[in-house]
Amino acid sequence: MKKTIQTAAKKESAVLVALVNKQQTKLQVREYLDELEFLAATLGVDVKHSFTQKLEKPDLRTFVGKGKLEEIKALVVSEEIDKVIFDDDLSPSQLRNLEKILKCKIYDRSLLILDIFLKRAQTSRAKTQVELARYQYLLPRLTRMWTHLERQRGGIGTRGGAGEKEIETDRRIIRSQINVLRKKLDKIEKQQVTQRKSRQNRVRVALVGYTNVGKSTLMRVLTKANVLVEDKLFATVDSTVRKMVVHSVPFLISDTVGFIRKLPHHLIESFKSTLDEIRESDILLHVIDISHPSFEEQTEIVNKTLLEICGEDKATVLVYNKIDRINGQFQERYELEPPVSLDQLKATFMNSESDTVFVSARAKQNIEELREVIYDKVAKKHFSIYPNYLN
Repeated sequence: MKKTIQTAAKKESAVLVALVNKQQTKLQVREYLDELEFLAATLGVDVKHSFTQKLEKPDLRTFVGKGKLEEIKALVVSEEIDKVIFDDDLSPSQLRNLEKILKCKIYDRSLLILDIFLKRAQTSRAKTQVELARYQYLLPRLTRMWTHLERQRGGIGTRGGAGEKEIETDRRIIRSQINVLRKKLDKIEKQQVTQRKSRQNRVRVALVGYTNVGKSTLMRVLTKANVLVEDKLFATVDSTVRKMVVHSVPFLISDTVGFIRKLPHHLIESFKSTLDEIRESDILLHVIDISHPSFEEQTEIVNKTLLEICGEDKATVLVYNKIDRINGQFQERYELEPPVSLDQLKATFMNSESDTVFVSARAKQNIEELREVIYDKVAKKHFSIYPNYLN
């Protein structure tokens, strides 16, 4: 009797490449590479090695210098690496040159993020938005070795020996798909506008923050709703809206897509309707992972992205999450005596114009104080809409 042997699908392997300039410390570069590796792992890619090179600006032809490129190529060949992933965006000419020299799939940061979004999108709206952004990004970057369109159209244009005519055929197909997706998205967005109009007289609260800071966990704790929670970047791509009531005052709360360094411009443009949950909200809960070594930088990135989306400051509550994971390095940095108490944290971080709350969503620590702060903000807006409620 023959034995049936089942083998798991082999993970694609990759190496990471990042440039270091004078404005970055070694610690920052290490954190950037760790984040890039986390992104790759989210897509199911196994990172084997990482390369860094000190350059003030990328090489116009190959992004990295000649010597470093030879070093990368030697490892790609010896270990049969499937992908080389760059921490910055590549120009179309850089992509073509790198694929010609390294003879493997080349990803830059934007394409990696776009593929993660495509994998994690659940609703028709999110899938359409991501597909549109991805096609717009790929259009000027088609090469003879390009294989990213296999899933969309059954491998057309990806056979060996594909020439310029085939690339032009690919471009025509992509332009056609972009037009189809834009029309589909316009139709979906009109439906979304109708839905949002029905919520006009409800106070709206939006959870925002860097990716993987615990927004979905906090949403689940606050609303007791069955919301997806994963220790992965971009676990939430589709915005989730739930009704919440505190002290008899009802309002809507939404969990939105997380932000990240160098979020692709095409993605922001395509996700405008999803980001309307943020733009049209009355109050923002800016969730911050206080246990992350670079939480201040992450906070600044989110603030800049919010300004780009909203164009104005909104009523904001800073929610410092994961206080149960604060380590000794954090304590030493802020001169806090162990065990770190809420009073110590408040004394250190309360120098802000926004309301500030410290919680652990996972450990359900100090959630009631957060509820009260949310209530104070929501009630002020709610009773301005329904003044008779005060009588």
